[in-house]
Amino acid sequence: MPKVTVQNYLSLIKFSHTVFALPFAIIGFLLGTQNKLGIVNYKLLILVIACMVFARSAAMAFNRYIDRHIDKINPRTFVREIPSGVIQPSSALYFVIVNCVLFISCTYFINPLCFYLSPIALVVVLGYSYTKRFTALCHLVLGTGLALAPIGAYLAVTGSFSSIPLYFSFAVLFWVSGFDIIYALQDEEFDKQHNLQSIPVIIGKKNALTLASVFHLVCATLLLIPAFNPLFGLYYKIGLAFFIALLLYQHSLVKANDLSKINLAFFTTNGIASVVFAVFFILDFIF
Repeated sequence: MPKVTVQNYLSLIKFSHTVFALPFAIIGFLLGTQNKLGIVNYKLLILVIACMVFARSAAMAFNRYIDRHIDKINPRTFVREIPSGVIQPSSALYFVIVNCVLFISCTYFINPLCFYLSPIALVVVLGYSYTKRFTALCHLVLGTGLALAPIGAYLAVTGSFSSIPLYFSFAVLFWVSGFDIIYALQDEEFDKQHNLQSIPVIIGKKNALTLASVFHLVCATLLLIPAFNPLFGLYYKIGLAFFIALLLYQHSLVKANDLSKINLAFFTTNGIASVVFAVFFILDFIF
């Protein structure tokens, strides 16, 4: 049995993909901070980031654990850590449990509301792993899981709900759902053969790309609405312009008959879009 390293676990959970939702968690945190006279609580920020990392790590590892038998027979995924034997299923499950405990523990030190809501958040992010077995709406469930980042971070700071962070949470929902539909294009035939559900399976590649475009249009609209709020200034608008431009670029890379650039569209473009938008949001918060 090969020696398991930290790098193997980071690969198991695709740790680099944390960049998708983490910037939006920071945005939610800063939205809450604006409500607290702009005073940044750095201890709380560390706890919020830790919650984000632990919840996502648990969700990703659980997905790999649940899908291990599917991944083993999929030509695209059989080299992943569990089906290839690098990480044992029991070790992956233990990793999930540890991260769930750490996530809930961090919420305990944030505030009672986040602590009480933490099991619900885990149900959503872990439950996604089962959804493609019975519904093509699995992409929206994944989007919902990541959409908890902005509102969760906002609740961590304020301890109360507000409409402003909801724009960002719903934007994340449609953003993630859209790019997950694009990513699922490459497994359309495999999913059909094994009775797995996805938007491409139900409506085909061309229509799926159209729906992903609609989802991203909704995302852009939701992020545009706060731009008319006096709380958001020039830097926010610049960041939003970059984000929308990268969404458009993403859709120019993928065609129904050409999926060769899907990794560039999925990983690189979305990661850059999220980080750039967050950087300009931070600049807007500072200045």
